[in-house]
Amino acid sequence: MPGRCGVRRVAFSRNGVLVPKTWLNTAIPATLLLATAVAGCSDDGDGNVEPTPVTSVTVTATQTSIGVGQTVQLTATAYDSRGGVVEGRTFEWSSADQAVASVSATGLVTGVAEGSSEITATTEAVSGTMVISVAAEPPPPPPPPVNLGLELVASRLDFPTNLVSPPNDNRLFVTEKAGAIRVIKNGAVLPAPFLDLTPQVDSQGGEQGLIGLVFAPDYATSGRFFVHYTDHSGNSRISSFRVSADPDRADPTSELLVLPASRPGTAHNGGQLLFGPDGYLYIGLGDGDDSDGGRGQSLSDLLGSILRIDVAASQGYVVPPDNPFVNNASARPEVWSYGLRNPWRFSFDRATGDLYIGDVGESHWEEVNYSSAAQGAGRGINFGWAIMEGPNCVRASGCNQSGLQAPIVAHEHTEGCSVISGYVYRGAAIPGLQGTYFYSDYCGGWVRSFRMEGGVMTGNTEWPSLEPGGFVTSYGEDAAGELYLVTEEGDVNKIVQR
Repeated sequence: MPGRCGVRRVAFSRNGVLVPKTWLNTAIPATLLLATAVAGCSDDGDGNVEPTPVTSVTVTATQTSIGVGQTVQLTATAYDSRGGVVEGRTFEWSSADQAVASVSATGLVTGVAEGSSEITATTEAVSGTMVISVAAEPPPPPPPPVNLGLELVASRLDFPTNLVSPPNDNRLFVTEKAGAIRVIKNGAVLPAPFLDLTPQVDSQGGEQGLIGLVFAPDYATSGRFFVHYTDHSGNSRISSFRVSADPDRADPTSELLVLPASRPGTAHNGGQLLFGPDGYLYIGLGDGDDSDGGRGQSLSDLLGSILRIDVAASQGYVVPPDNPFVNNASARPEVWSYGLRNPWRFSFDRATGDLYIGDVGESHWEEVNYSSAAQGAGRGINFGWAIMEGPNCVRASGCNQSGLQAPIVAHEHTEGCSVISGYVYRGAAIPGLQGTYFYSDYCGGWVRSFRMEGGVMTGNTEWPSLEPGGFVTSYGEDAAGELYLVTEEGDVNKIVQR
């Protein structure tokens, strides 16, 4: 049938150049992101081309929450048994509760009354769904647009992976993949590293190295800080150190192991360390290059999770008594959130305590997960891996999504390969950005943002003026709440108003 069959080739590129394998996502082919998909057809073995059967359907949208009287356009995509897109299909749309949300024949949803309704798209007796929440009052309009740009702060660093500042300190501390921590002071990179862990850091693998740094809330008096790195035994290692008598140099002999985590492979190590609004240390661990995909759903394993521990003591840690699984004998009590593949970067909104997680995907989807402070800021939440990847079931035969929290944003690998979660802007220099969350993609090179207003995502924006022209490895936040972009090529850029 015309218009139903043909071959479609999709190649990912940035600025006209095919992008190499990302060090954050080993599932992407080594030289470029290239896929060949049959557009809705198959061969029956005798040379006859027949329509490809649809085995799964996904529904996506730019946001899952709207106000009464507002609309959101949903998109349905059909897939075959191998995960390829089946083109040329039409869908029937329906709403489980028309009194809450109506849906048109083209997938346009309109909020009718406060509540939530499951929206379904069906083709060839195969359905996909998405729950749309409707707020009683529409969210307020986004703030007036601002003109943003990048200000180069430092360059020629050696594969920087993270940027942080101690509380109430105007210095910037940048981790380098090979194991050094560099100090940017008064606009210049100091010649001597704050700490050099190169001898004990294994950085040979694409996702290995010195990948996390955070300073204790009482750093001004305790001098304690924590690092996350991969060691030569193949473990993720969370250690504490102390500053020396020189405030620009740490004491390399002060290392104390806080928490080790063994892994089945070299990739998907997570990396993020941060102190939450409650003063506890949060640790992001990926599934460790898990081949069977079981660790994300296993509470008996530290991997594939965000952990929450109390490191107030001078060494070691204790588990906070209100962690969600402390009374579950088969669970590791350190686990705070689970169902994550590789939470490379996550952050708390300084003003609200809401949690944003960028979880690096595998075959098709990158995602940003969100959990409000009222929801527990991730407490006990299952974010779905490896049952779900983005809005999709991982297995072609479908899955049970009950008890899983869907991402608030997902983008396909035609747009990138490894999501880089940032921060909600809470600085003072750009008032019009207050409450705006920024994120990127390592391969895509783009910068996007949105805002959460009363549980509703709004103000989706792409910022061409903030594209750094390199591979974004991390965002950074200084003590004043100003934001930075860090690139693999060695640049540290500050987001400024033009």
